[in-house]
This record gives sequence, C-alpha cells and structure tokens, in this order.
Amino acid sequence: MTDKITIYQKPTCSKCRATLTLLKENGEEFDNINYYEKPMTIELLRELLHKLDMSARDILRTDEPMARGTESATDEELLQLMVKNPDLIQRPIVVRGDRAILGRPPENVKKLLE
Repeated sequence: MTDKITIYQKPTCSKCRATLTLLKENGEEFDNINYYEKPMTIELLRELLHKLDMSARDILRTDEPMARGTESATDEELLQLMVKNPDLIQRPIVVRGDRAILGRPPENVKKLLE
C-alpha cells in the first residue's frame, strides 16, 4: 500500500503510544499529529468520521466529565464540543488513504497495514 499513514493522537495516551510502537515495529512511515498542539477543525472531524464510518457519538469518550449531559446532543453539537475539548475524542485515529481505524485496541490498526 502506498498511502502514507497519519495518526491523530495525544502523547500521554497509552493506546496512542502503543499504536506508535506498532507502526514503527512494522516499518511504516507516518505523519504523527498531536491534536492538542494542532487542534482539529469540525471539517477535519467530519472527514475522519466519514473515513471511520462512525458518528460523532461513536467516538465520544463518555467517561470524561465534560461528556455528562450530552445524551440528547446532536452530532453537530458533539463535533463543536469535541473541537473545543479534545479530551472527548476517542484516540488514536489512524488514517491511510480513504480508510481510518480507531486504535482502541492498538491491534485494530493492523487492518490498515494489510
């Protein structure tokens, strides 16, 4: 596969670190984006959700205190909340071409390496 991998991650996240290790061990070249230093836009989140084939609710970290009270929120409201509060986004998100995988668990990313 020729499409370069992009990983959207948080450096202190154990799943993100494990995914980075997996990519390195497999000799993959990748762009590493810390979305706390380079914040996501709503447009980028929409694009990622399309590639993941998921909804905003699917990638919402419901265990985060900021997620309380979002049960009736629309996808658009959730996207706006996630852009302002990136801790609400499940991570890492790994993209190759028109496909994306949520790296929870990190082994899911192997599907992009085939």
